[in-house]
Amino acid sequence: MALKFQSLAYSTQIRKWVFQTYFISSCATHVEDISEIIGNPNDSSEFNQNLNFLKNNLAPQNLIRVLDNTSDLNSAVKIFKWASMQKSFHHSSNTYFQIILKLGMSGNDVEMSAFCKKLLKEKCHGAEEALVELVHTFVKNCRINEAMMVFMNINLSTYKPPVEVFNVLLGALVEESRRDFHKALFVYKEMVKAGILPNVNTLNYLLEALFMRNQVDLALNQFRRMNNKGCSPNSKTFEIVVKGLMANGRVDEAVSVTGEMVELKYQPDLSFYTCCIPLFCRENKVEEGVRLFEMMKASDILPDSLIYSVLVECLCKNLRLDSAISLVNEMIESGIQPTDNVFVDLVDCYCELGKVNEAIMFLEDNQVSDTASYNVLLEGCCNAGKIPEAYILLEKMSERNIADRYSWNILIRWLCENEETGKAYELLGKMIKFSFNVDHVTFSALVVGKCRMRKYEDAMVLFRQNCSRCWVLDFTSYSELVGGLCDVQNCQNAIEVFSYMSSKRLPLHSLSFFKLIKCVCGVGQINKAIKLWQLAYHCGTSCCIATHTTIMCELSKSGKANDLLVVLSRILVDGCNFGVETYSILIDSMSKENRVNECVLFFNVMVNESLIPDPDTLFDQLSFIAKHSQLCMISSAIDKLVSESENLNPAIYGLLIAGLWKEGKKHEARRLLDLMLEKGWLPDATTHKLLIGSDVEEGRSQEMLLFDHSSVQDAVSDILAEGLGET
Repeated sequence: MALKFQSLAYSTQIRKWVFQTYFISSCATHVEDISEIIGNPNDSSEFNQNLNFLKNNLAPQNLIRVLDNTSDLNSAVKIFKWASMQKSFHHSSNTYFQIILKLGMSGNDVEMSAFCKKLLKEKCHGAEEALVELVHTFVKNCRINEAMMVFMNINLSTYKPPVEVFNVLLGALVEESRRDFHKALFVYKEMVKAGILPNVNTLNYLLEALFMRNQVDLALNQFRRMNNKGCSPNSKTFEIVVKGLMANGRVDEAVSVTGEMVELKYQPDLSFYTCCIPLFCRENKVEEGVRLFEMMKASDILPDSLIYSVLVECLCKNLRLDSAISLVNEMIESGIQPTDNVFVDLVDCYCELGKVNEAIMFLEDNQVSDTASYNVLLEGCCNAGKIPEAYILLEKMSERNIADRYSWNILIRWLCENEETGKAYELLGKMIKFSFNVDHVTFSALVVGKCRMRKYEDAMVLFRQNCSRCWVLDFTSYSELVGGLCDVQNCQNAIEVFSYMSSKRLPLHSLSFFKLIKCVCGVGQINKAIKLWQLAYHCGTSCCIATHTTIMCELSKSGKANDLLVVLSRILVDGCNFGVETYSILIDSMSKENRVNECVLFFNVMVNESLIPDPDTLFDQLSFIAKHSQLCMISSAIDKLVSESENLNPAIYGLLIAGLWKEGKKHEARRLLDLMLEKGWLPDATTHKLLIGSDVEEGRSQEMLLFDHSSVQDAVSDILAEGLGET
């Protein structure tokens, strides 16, 4: 006989019962005096009424009704325990179901779990089924922790729950897997241990959990092995795999999986198309999007407005105008009204293809009155240099009351950018007559106009007027103003603009910021430059390596080596690539501080990155290292210089030969001498004397000289005859 569990209609706002721990000290039999069992003479009237009712009407259904209607959790638990002590009464799976549910819904997991164990221990008929139903009920009410506790109690028994129990838990846990993936994995492992075969829904949940954890390869492995587990992928499977691959940037593999689905003749459902077509379109996989769209129609599944819209957008981005128009016509014939964004995309595509006149006709033929579409058309006219058409279009828009303030600003901006500020101010006057006030967009356009005409004082007046309204310039205007002020060496105004805009957390173009730093450093204000540099990070302004180099160069000149290293650490954090100039500044600065270890370190890194300074700079760097007898510490760098660099000259060779000789590296010195002679270069007098003198002191014989001088000048042969080399 099938068990029927009490059907409870829990609202979304479930009552919160306050749990109060209560222990019964003894297990009495039937006692007429209720106070001896309950031990609380101050119980509420509701509690007393319920208890009096049950004394004469104790039956499972009556107990369930009382428990359901008892608002106080502590009272409900006491009533349940009182019923347990009555000789003539035995709890059923239904009564346990009711009290466990009540405890779980209140969050009293400890006592709830205890009642689960007691239910199994008493072996009530249908106990396992009751616990299974509790899992489903808790999941429906979003009590996942409670569902998991009931599930774990089921696992302690010998009962094998149906696969749907595992699926309902996996489905709920997948939504929380970003927080606790291990719970979902635990459920799946318990299923395997119980010998219960998964179905396609089980594996779909597992795939989704793996993709959420970025375990892409493991998920693909599970996907490929589905048939081995007796499950064939369904539409939801392919949706999960395609979505998971796309989310992890593996777009080509997603395309491949979709191809497999088509080849195997799977019939996707609406959910698959609604999910995957937009994903492919956003990744600009237009062919894949169109193919799925055609499959969708062939399956008699009607596309909705979203699918039409994303496909039109993707086709327009790829300048496939005819296909996009055809799709819009199909959309209209299907009774779906295109959104404003669809017309915006089409007009933009027309303009990108240089078909401005056709775009005008398209909007008129379709009786479009959307301001956004006409603004895109207006921008298209300006970008194509069709200013008379733009004037006419703006006039028509004004007559039809579809022009907004941005419409006027589009044309004003173009005029300012093309140094026609007189016409821009005329248009501004008309704009005000049409009751459109100026805004920060208007000021930004006018500032650009003044900058293009190099009228920076006028631009600053406009900037300050803009600031008085607590507005900000747009990125382009801001960058042009700062860059232009720096070009004319007006550092003070440039700093003013940067400081205000930075206070609004707005970034500056990296080139303009470089100009600002260069300008400030140029007048010797390194401390000010450092403050501006620090401020740049707070407002998101990126620094190019030239900016860092400029600051480092100025710090080096000022003898602030420690501050220079702070800048260096910032460069490393930002991940900027060093240039040869950066390393040269570092080495020069460390040389001035007589910090030879740092010089050696930077020199080795510089050469290892194949960054070689000019010969004069290289000579100075090597001279400092040689002076401190540390050439042996850059031996690998010297080898790289000799084998790869064209910047070595006789003076550098002589310096290296002499330095290595003094450091006792005579073999390396002679090897460099050989290379020098092969190039046809003569050592200077100092190097010559050093080598000759050492040979005399060591009694070296000329007969042991083995230089191959067949391709060397006669002058080199003369030197060899004097006895250079090792005996």
